Amino acid sequence: MTATRYLYLTRHGEATADESGLTESGRAQARLLGRRLRGTPLSVVTHGPAARAEQTARLIHEQLTDETREDEDRVALQSSSVAGDYLPYLPKREELPAESADSYLERLAQFPAAEREDGPGLAREAMAAFTGPAEGDRDRHELVVTHNFLVGWLVRHALDAPDWRWLGLNHANTGLTVIRYVPGRPANLLCYNDTRHLTDELRWTGLPPELHV
Repeated sequence: MTATRYLYLTRHGEATADESGLTESGRAQARLLGRRLRGTPLSVVTHGPAARAEQTARLIHEQLTDETREDEDRVALQSSSVAGDYLPYLPKREELPAESADSYLERLAQFPAAEREDGPGLAREAMAAFTGPAEGDRDRHELVVTHNFLVGWLVRHALDAPDWRWLGLNHANTGLTVIRYVPGRPANLLCYNDTRHLTDELRWTGLPPELHV
């Protein structure tokens, strides 16, 4: 038996220059997203292993904690390597549009070898862990605090877009994306990179000026 899964995805809050944690703006972003998600029937918050993702998840989780709830109804907090920062798919030249193939391939070649070599396997594990209808007879709501690339990869997968098309999908810090997986139906992208919970000065961190709209 399977039930509907609601997958909430967010990129971590704004990180310090050395990516060792969050800036004050990043902490504020996380708290505001947590407040927005109060009342959502989340069962678990999963975060990647990087400090910026873990700190974001903990700040969100603090906003969701309700000591009056029964233990079995409290939101769990857990870490997963498959929610980490890596390249989910490395396209071949012939897959890419001719006019942009060189720039894409040059950019991807600059990433560390581990992110390029281990990423596709981790991405397959992420799809197995986070996508599709939920096991059991109860709808499942879960939040994954991750990084820009994995959000793009899972959105691409939900839309049945070509594998390379995770490239060019950009997510602001703590923007919210929600995908619904109903048994027997195609995935529904309910919202993408929604930043309505953020104040104007916090809304577009993590994205270059030309992507601010």
